[in-house]
Amino acid sequence: MSTRLLARVLDAFVVTTCALSAPLDIPAASADPCPDIEVVFARGTDEPPGVGWVGQAFVDSLLPKVGGRSVRVYAVDYPASSDFSNSASAGAADASAHVQYMAANCPSTTMMLGGFSQGAGVIDLITIGAVPVEGFTPVPMPPQVADHVAAVAVFGNPSGNFPGLGPLTAISPLYGPKTIDLCAAGDPFCSPGIPWKILWPTDQSAHLSYEQNGMVSQAADFAASRL
Repeated sequence: MSTRLLARVLDAFVVTTCALSAPLDIPAASADPCPDIEVVFARGTDEPPGVGWVGQAFVDSLLPKVGGRSVRVYAVDYPASSDFSNSASAGAADASAHVQYMAANCPSTTMMLGGFSQGAGVIDLITIGAVPVEGFTPVPMPPQVADHVAAVAVFGNPSGNFPGLGPLTAISPLYGPKTIDLCAAGDPFCSPGIPWKILWPTDQSAHLSYEQNGMVSQAADFAASRL
């Protein structure tokens, strides 16, 4: 079954291609109009449409921790291209519209937001309200939307590498207290002090370590504890 067809079956909620090999009777495949929990996740740069490998690992780790509640996954629809400012801004527009739609139409659904790498930047753009970085377009959500979001989990978040910003926990008054912002040791994308222009030639092994280094499980524990 193609990802496009599966998305139609699930009322246009796209699930990462990694999930196609998983059993479809797990709670994450719920097609309920308003699930108990919805995970809204933005993939990293150049990953195929879906939630990406970190997003899927986060969902897989979260499912056994939610006590049988129904879970649905929404993959932020955006290019995830190397045209970072336009791509991330497009992702923020999609994520903001979807989260606000869910808050208005499924007020009993608890949302969890997440993103990896550029996808973490997408989540930054909808949760910090203003971004003092040229070229990026914030899409702030009404303050009351935060009441529908239980947890935010971001990995390899580039805001940690921008002067004047920092981890989402420190720069978002509304979402910071419910956020876990994880940066692997040596990850050049989220560690301060590494100029953006030299990021790509650097060693990226730390940036690709989140599933193996235990941080995905740590984030799932954090998110589940906030239900």
